[in-house]
Amino acid sequence: MSTADGSPRAAPVSVAEAKSLFADFASAHALILAVSGGPDSTALMWLAARWRNARKHGPDLTAATVDHGLRKESKAEAANVAKLARTLGIAHRTLRWTGPKPKTGLPQAAREARYRLLAQAARTAKASHVLTAHTLDDQAETVMIRMMRGSGVAGLAAMQKLSPLPGDAGICLARPLLDMPKARLIATLAAEKIAFADDPTNRDVKFTRARLRSLMPRLAEEGLDARRFSLLAQRLRRADRAIEAAVDRAAAELRLPDKQGVAAFNATGFARRPAEIALRLLGRALAEAGSEGPVELGKLEALMVALQTAQMTGSSFRRSLAGAVVTLAKGQITVETAPPRRAGAAKERFKSLTKWRFDDTEKPKKR
Repeated sequence: MSTADGSPRAAPVSVAEAKSLFADFASAHALILAVSGGPDSTALMWLAARWRNARKHGPDLTAATVDHGLRKESKAEAANVAKLARTLGIAHRTLRWTGPKPKTGLPQAAREARYRLLAQAARTAKASHVLTAHTLDDQAETVMIRMMRGSGVAGLAAMQKLSPLPGDAGICLARPLLDMPKARLIATLAAEKIAFADDPTNRDVKFTRARLRSLMPRLAEEGLDARRFSLLAQRLRRADRAIEAAVDRAAAELRLPDKQGVAAFNATGFARRPAEIALRLLGRALAEAGSEGPVELGKLEALMVALQTAQMTGSSFRRSLAGAVVTLAKGQITVETAPPRRAGAAKERFKSLTKWRFDDTEKPKKR
């Protein structure tokens, strides 16, 4: 069957496909389904309910709707999700983001609040997993955004089907629909005559993701469709895992015994490692010793260049980054927690940080 323009019509998700999508969660005690009321998450809830209802035993399902309080329609949308959940035999909770909202960086703040509330709901329900409805299309957009920000191999590997829930490593974030095109989810809802909400912010060109979404049809015409972006992410994830294994080996071979929490490496061996391996090894040490969160890739690369230059010229080296201090002396590279800054040193700190500010838009995950 085809659409009016002759392109293939998307097929609904079959019972057999749904069974495969959720098979890995059969032994779980409980699952949280993140359901906003849009087409993707509504399809996730419907498919999960159909799968669960066909089983004699299985996990308890709870649909959780996060009401960010940013649109007047959000309260009604949460109520509609609750109503559909009842008809499907699923428990439902509305999670509200209360308090002041930031004037800038709203999408990121909303994302952090959403995961924080979902983690709380999972703890309450004793759920091992939070399931989200990220699709193949979402994966493609994520790869594009990270390319724009200059992310490295790890960042371009994009989303994984299973990963720790942001802010709560004890709960798993699962994306069972990550290989599923959005069009097939909409077709599934259409076949079952299930309504869903339309969030206009998904088309608001103020947001980067919405602008990129409008480009996808034109890119697909040139052969660069969502599946190609997803394939790129899969291959980079494979490469990333190989690199991480090499970093593990390098750490075992080069890291000297810690002295009161100070990481130390043989400087000669460090210099002989491939650049990506050495970079990640240094990043790991900074993440462990630092007190200011994940190290941005651009700043880490700048620090690495300065360190390599010092090694080649035989110069002394001592620099700080992300709340840690890196020192090169006596054939060793040491990384330790930076001492507390003295009062009134904020201006000095700003000057030192600007040395490394190559790309402020880049915020890669901890390497």
